[in-house]
Amino acid sequence: MAHKVNGMYVITCYIDCGRNLASIVSDSTPLLDSFNKMRTCSSADIVAITGKFALPMRLYRRWVLASIIVIYLIILAGAVVRMTGSGMGCPDWPKCFGYLIPPTQRAELDFQPNREYNAGQVIIVDESLRVASKRFTSGAAYDATNWEAYDKHDYNVFNVYHTWTEYINRLIGALGGLVVLIMAVISFRYWRTDRRIVWLSWLAVFSMGVQAVIGKIVVDTLLSPVLITIHMVVALLIVGLLLYLYHRALPVAARWTPDAKLYRWTAIIIGATLVQVILGTQVRQHVDEIVDAVGYDRISESINEQANWVFYVHRSFSTLLLAATLYLFTLSRKRANKSPTSSLGLKDSADKTFHYGVLACIAGSIISGVLMNYVAFPFGSQAVHLVVASVLLGLLFYLLMQYRGSHVNHGNDS
Repeated sequence: MAHKVNGMYVITCYIDCGRNLASIVSDSTPLLDSFNKMRTCSSADIVAITGKFALPMRLYRRWVLASIIVIYLIILAGAVVRMTGSGMGCPDWPKCFGYLIPPTQRAELDFQPNREYNAGQVIIVDESLRVASKRFTSGAAYDATNWEAYDKHDYNVFNVYHTWTEYINRLIGALGGLVVLIMAVISFRYWRTDRRIVWLSWLAVFSMGVQAVIGKIVVDTLLSPVLITIHMVVALLIVGLLLYLYHRALPVAARWTPDAKLYRWTAIIIGATLVQVILGTQVRQHVDEIVDAVGYDRISESINEQANWVFYVHRSFSTLLLAATLYLFTLSRKRANKSPTSSLGLKDSADKTFHYGVLACIAGSIISGVLMNYVAFPFGSQAVHLVVASVLLGLLFYLLMQYRGSHVNHGNDS
């Protein structure tokens, strides 16, 4: 067992002979090193005890990592929904046209005589949505007393591709909520050693619920641009929270040497990237308005003719981000060259890999932006542009935490 007393971890091991031994282990000392100093415990006891601590740590980190992956899948699915114009594919929430599994044909939404309807099911009558007010079996003719007008909005179009694109997006969102919930349940293994992990894990669950509610409001408001931006920002905040939890649960051996200068520059780049993402959502809104006016055939020339200041700032800002990131990479290489190989080892390799990933994301963002501007939004370019920006923020935030360092110690279990 392990519990905290005056900022110290008290580890009690129970031996077969009935004895129990305790050792005070400081927050800054790896568990395995401390157990090796316990002359009263055999090596088998030490391995058994450290193994009990290592298993929940690794298991928890795996579920945190799974949660991060699923959240990025949700962001990708949302980008595809936006790219294909499928945001109103399901005009109600949480169901889709009142069904757990949406229809595949327009005819399924027409009134059908002698059919059993459940409360909440939707049909389209005279180009408007009607919702069954109760469970009933229809007669030979449409009876308005059994139906209520849908009062959230007046959108009433059924497009099977849009409907199923949005439906799959919602399924991935539900999967994400389930994975994060499992992660939070597993976090209770940290209750005695690091309660912040438990509280923040459940904050992630709560945040997923908030994100679902925002998604509902987005649909009810016919895809309000401001709410779409908030929806995106909340998703990025959830990614940041999960990355923090992953880093906090890391063993000592997986952490890098803190560096104040690299930390400051990474924080500056993260702030600039967030501004860039928010500007990008405004550019996207402006593009949607142009598409509605002139169509996709003339989108490239129309963007340049009707571009506002936000568009030009967004386009030029990417160059500054690239320059700042190259400078950050140069600083990290200088640090690696000054440090003895033994002090960095695999950590230096991971540092380099993350920086290459950041540079690749910025390059991908610039290339996809150029394609959208000059090649009339080729298929997939919008989704790539958004997802790459999201991954970029995740990589930068992880670098930020590694350069900041941490006083939390969960031993060496890797």
